[in-house]
Amino acid sequence: MRDSTTSREKVLKKIRAALIQKSPRETGDVDKESEIFVSSEEPLEIQFAQNFSALNGKFIFCENEKEFIENFDFIAKDHGWKNIFCLEPAIKDLLKKGNIQFSDKESDFAATDIGLTFCECLIARTGSIVVTSKQASGRRLPAYANYHIVVAYTSQLVYHIKDALKFVRDKYGNQLPSMISTITGPSRTSDIEKTLVQGAHGPKEIFVFLIDDIPVME
Repeated sequence: MRDSTTSREKVLKKIRAALIQKSPRETGDVDKESEIFVSSEEPLEIQFAQNFSALNGKFIFCENEKEFIENFDFIAKDHGWKNIFCLEPAIKDLLKKGNIQFSDKESDFAATDIGLTFCECLIARTGSIVVTSKQASGRRLPAYANYHIVVAYTSQLVYHIKDALKFVRDKYGNQLPSMISTITGPSRTSDIEKTLVQGAHGPKEIFVFLIDDIPVME
């Protein structure tokens, strides 16, 4: 018993001595600006598509809004999607142009299977989607529907999460949203018998339709 106590006292003495002694390296020497990750030479849309797809996300590139309407209509019919819900005015206008049926009535929200939303921006390095409470879709729709359909534009692509936060700050200034969240692939869990379940506490699948809105420089 004495030997164990003595060993413990020795360890505690060393810890106290270490706490008293100051490190010769000043904390100011820490490099906080250099990039930790190796940057890719690929365009941001390619990086996002690769990283998002690796997370089981479904990525569709559209050259313009007309192509988005055609692609969405084809995929919706192919998957047999019904109960499409959308609150974003600009997306509703696109759906109307394509004669695609949807609802924006609160009374239909509980039956929603497909939720269409915009996003604030897309993070290429992690394949993540940034959403906030200030979007017309609010907090509920991105998390409620079985299928979350995100409509984004190439001008919303950023490389890193710090760039995404700057993007949001520049947009809203001092009136920041009360909720800023990132979505990185469909929700998943292995809590039950260590079996991976996708869509356990959120959408089963996430689709990103990326519309090119950056003119080609000649």
